Amino acid sequence: MASKTFLSKSFLSVYRSLRSNWPLLSLHRSSKDHHHHLKTHLSGLSGKPLVVDVEGGLLRSSSTFPYFMLVALEAGSILRGLLLLLLYPLLCCLTRELAIQAMAVVAFAGIKEEKFRAGRAVLPKFFHEATAGLEVLTSEAKIKMCISRMPRVMVEGFLKEYLQVEIVVARELKVFAGYYTGLMEEEEEAGGVVLMEEMESLHGSILGFGRSKSSLHPLLSQCKEVQLVSEAEKRKWHGVPRPSGGATFPNPLVFHDGRMAFLPTPAATLAMFLWLPFALALVLLRCLLFLCLPYSISVPLGAVTGVTNRLLRAPSPRQDGFGGRLYVCNHRTLLDPIYVSGALNRPVVAVTYSVSPVSEALSPIRTARLARDKEEDRRRMGRLLGRGDDLVVCPEGTTCREPYLLRFSPLFAELAEEVVPVALSAGVTMFYGTTASGFKCFDPFYFLANPWPRYEVEFLPAVATGAMVREGRSSCEVANLVQGKIGAALGFQCTALTRKDKYLMLAGNEGVVEQKKDNWQRS
Repeated sequence: MASKTFLSKSFLSVYRSLRSNWPLLSLHRSSKDHHHHLKTHLSGLSGKPLVVDVEGGLLRSSSTFPYFMLVALEAGSILRGLLLLLLYPLLCCLTRELAIQAMAVVAFAGIKEEKFRAGRAVLPKFFHEATAGLEVLTSEAKIKMCISRMPRVMVEGFLKEYLQVEIVVARELKVFAGYYTGLMEEEEEAGGVVLMEEMESLHGSILGFGRSKSSLHPLLSQCKEVQLVSEAEKRKWHGVPRPSGGATFPNPLVFHDGRMAFLPTPAATLAMFLWLPFALALVLLRCLLFLCLPYSISVPLGAVTGVTNRLLRAPSPRQDGFGGRLYVCNHRTLLDPIYVSGALNRPVVAVTYSVSPVSEALSPIRTARLARDKEEDRRRMGRLLGRGDDLVVCPEGTTCREPYLLRFSPLFAELAEEVVPVALSAGVTMFYGTTASGFKCFDPFYFLANPWPRYEVEFLPAVATGAMVREGRSSCEVANLVQGKIGAALGFQCTALTRKDKYLMLAGNEGVVEQKKDNWQRS
């Protein structure tokens, strides 16, 4: 007790010494006025440290329920999420502090600490979409510190890896025998000494952003001048747009994981649980349609169930009549080859590196496994083409949800005289049909469980890869050319990131994608 009292007094002494140089600016009512207001106050303060309250000054909504629900659903189970939803009326009756503590217990209790990856693989996407005014804040000042009432494991990955925030002040979760208990440590215990040292190292004018005075974190409550922003004002802010190449964020968001494609607010989560019984029946119906009926019948009937299929451009006639044709497409879901086959209205062979036995057994088209050995893969694909089979290959080697194209493996450029680039776009409203850490055999079912899943297929003009190779161009140059054509058709940015980068990123083993910053855009 004596140590806590001494620590609290030490904090106050540091904060009071900074009060005269630590004004808290307000965030204005309208989006345009809000940005102009920030620029007016931040102009001339370039490079100065900025302290931001995550819930009160960075996110459009101060409600933390959706983020705890994401943890409950993605790191826990659907039953854990249902329990949190049923407790929502009770949470509304509790104080802010007690509600957060209760949500932490429900979301985290019993989850193994070393396997928790939602903070780096799932939540950053939703924090990104909920962030408001960041392009102004980061252009005029540097975010030095962020303060949050959520557990550190939920917010630190996004703040440090994507915003490059140096100091994150948040609560620590208690761990017992390697598992989270859901209980959070007292704020005085959450890195207090380190925080005090960091606060003493700040120089110059320090700017803070927060919400109402009653809900301010103790750090911000010590400000000499406090101008408040209400929830009604925050709802008028515009979120940060998803720019091409990630111009707003210091590190762009290329990879993320999880099944939820929407922010699970209480109303949206309730709608999802009410939809699930209908979704199960709809998945069964859609699977039977595509498995048992020809494309000429299944595609129109699928549209009646809500599946949107669009053929933006039909393939051009081939110049030669020898062997099979090679279709090269970007990779959005496991259903890519099936949709290419449906657009062609004829069977094709899907070339895959890895696919679950369940997906392979249920596939309405043939699949051919590759060995990840260049010579063996060339032999297998060459044999299929020689027999007259049309092949569909996804040279990225893995799916990518965001508007980016990963590096294309150049093997396809050495197999045929010409290849047909295929630009694919997939859209979902409730569930993602891809995963890096979950059960991949369920990917097609999650995609078909969406109320209105969407696929767009565009066949681009054939590329004479054989002639290019004979002219002296390397297979890597040809692969980059095909990647660029697909990227231009979709409006996606081409990168040199690979399947390995994706899994390292989402597994959390070797840091973030910023380690390959020179690969964001290929020259």
